[in-house]
Amino acid sequence: MSLGYLRVLTAGESHGPQLTIFVENLPAGLPVLAEDINVDLARRQKGYGRGGRQQIEHDCVEIVAGVRHGRTMGGPIAMVVKNRDWANWQGKMDIEPVADPPPPVTRLRPGHADLPGVVKFGLNDVRNVLERASARETASRVAAGALGKVFLRQFGIEVRSHVRSIGPARANTPAELELAVDGASHSWWQQVEESPIRTGDTEFESAATELIKAARTAGDTLGGIFEVIAYGLPIGLGTYAQWDERLDGRLAAAVMSIQSIKAVELGDGFANAARHGSQAHDVIDYDQERGWSRPTNRAGGLEGGVTNGMPVIVRGAAKPISTLINPLPSIDYATRQRDVAHVERSDVCVVPAAGVVGEAMVALVLADALRWKFGGDGLDEALANFRSFVAANG
Repeated sequence: MSLGYLRVLTAGESHGPQLTIFVENLPAGLPVLAEDINVDLARRQKGYGRGGRQQIEHDCVEIVAGVRHGRTMGGPIAMVVKNRDWANWQGKMDIEPVADPPPPVTRLRPGHADLPGVVKFGLNDVRNVLERASARETASRVAAGALGKVFLRQFGIEVRSHVRSIGPARANTPAELELAVDGASHSWWQQVEESPIRTGDTEFESAATELIKAARTAGDTLGGIFEVIAYGLPIGLGTYAQWDERLDGRLAAAVMSIQSIKAVELGDGFANAARHGSQAHDVIDYDQERGWSRPTNRAGGLEGGVTNGMPVIVRGAAKPISTLINPLPSIDYATRQRDVAHVERSDVCVVPAAGVVGEAMVALVLADALRWKFGGDGLDEALANFRSFVAANG
């Protein structure tokens, strides 16, 4: 994933020995500890509705290159997350040839990459598709995104997420979350981190929990919507000069790339489509003490592909998980005969965890935009450039 300035590469299979992550072009001198990354890896594994895999894995990162004595050196950063479940897949996922290979997976799962993947690559075993297409890959993204968040915090920028809906249940959220530049300190976020649904609305939490319980009993799955909010961004990140450099498009692409995400909204994107222009845009104000401000944030902190100083708001809509305990009708790829879909161990609902992955993707795009705008081979140089720009444009 080349973001423009930053570059993030990941490798590894769901049941292989490890996940491997490379992050290039963070400045030298950035303070980085494994625990900074492990906090987010643990958050990704939580959430009501997760499956048995989370009882096996206890994700911890090992930083193997690019950091010395707790600070980045300016070169590529390499990280590894071991898969504990690898021990249970000896003979099935070995890298070297095995004497007695397992039978291929051929029953296709609707909603997964199974059919497109085997056709695209000319394969006869769905295992070779699902191992990389699996959302296990998002642990790599969260590890990389945690580095992005460490970098952003140096500039006073914080990225948060919470769940807006599970199935038909909707959360009531404080309006000020989307308005306050310092909203990251709102008590709502502490409640979110303590909630298995990742919400501060206790009534919604109860309703969502019951919906997930019922889906599990029925052998079914549930989707929903998460929201990511980034606070403390300056005016001027991104550009309108080229279509592929617009920050709103890059954020949408990053969040849409997460497994199971089928729609992305920036600010009041869908609601604005039903409003008159007089009710859709954010009035601009200015005073000497506060600087630039807006009474509303319907644009979600972005105008013309550029940050406008308000919190950036990105929502991702996650479809229900495609692997069902009561599998859907399908086709066996080898025989072309009707069958039921393959059943792989899976979750019932991943929306709370998906929000943590959404944080990571938003953080990477914003960290890249910040690097692009302010440069600097070392952290002190980048910070000096940032502070100079903010002071001149406050």
